[in-house]
Amino acid sequence: MNLLIPILLFVGLGLLAGLLLSVFSKIFAVDSDEKVEEVVSALPGLNCGVCGFSGCESYAKEIVHGGAATNRCVPGGADAAKKISGIMGTEFESVSRQAAFVSCGGEVPRVTSNSYVYEGERTCAACNLYYQGRGICNYGCIGFGDCAKQCAFDAISIADECAVVDPARCTGCTMCTKACPKGLIHIRDLAKTVYVNCSSCDPGRDVIKTCQNGCIGCRKCEKVCPSDAIHVENNVASIDYAKCTNCHACADACPRGCISVL
Repeated sequence: MNLLIPILLFVGLGLLAGLLLSVFSKIFAVDSDEKVEEVVSALPGLNCGVCGFSGCESYAKEIVHGGAATNRCVPGGADAAKKISGIMGTEFESVSRQAAFVSCGGEVPRVTSNSYVYEGERTCAACNLYYQGRGICNYGCIGFGDCAKQCAFDAISIADECAVVDPARCTGCTMCTKACPKGLIHIRDLAKTVYVNCSSCDPGRDVIKTCQNGCIGCRKCEKVCPSDAIHVENNVASIDYAKCTNCHACADACPRGCISVL
């Protein structure tokens, strides 16, 4: 009898707790939004933020409840946009294909070199803590592939200690741009076929000493551009893609080969 009472109390408390949980689950239940869930399932699930929202679920809610455009998921591309427009019953809007590019052409040892032998953790982030990286150019790619490790599409490889993007595989998800401690990776519309593969802000006389491909700020590209789309800013050429017409005149005029055409 002494044991029976505690057992009954324990069972009673358990039943009461279960009943209360059941009641609270009904009272505070959050109704699931089936249409939001459908849109989420149509997205790639990278939560990269390229769409301008904090993640795929946030973007899906804005599409369903906020009227956000259905073609803002660059990694999902046309396939995702078609599925989402089908779910929403709206007209399909095409997605502009984008891809990353590396604003550095510092291949080692062909055009530049390292200033010391790095023996620490084999990551760009770690190496960058030591004298801004191992290269003689403080702005150059470190080459340990932090960007490649973040790429879910196998679109980035390391060749001669420099990151290289395969635009055919790249979806423009921007994960690599966030991984680069030097900020060397940028996104462009694939319709724009020219880019500057240098980020050095050093004066031309110093760039000549560190990299054969480096921009020396000579402004020859500026002078030949018919659309005023390229300017030398802070000692390095920069392209305004809103103005660029893909004439490639800047690439032809560059004496250093630091303007690439894909």
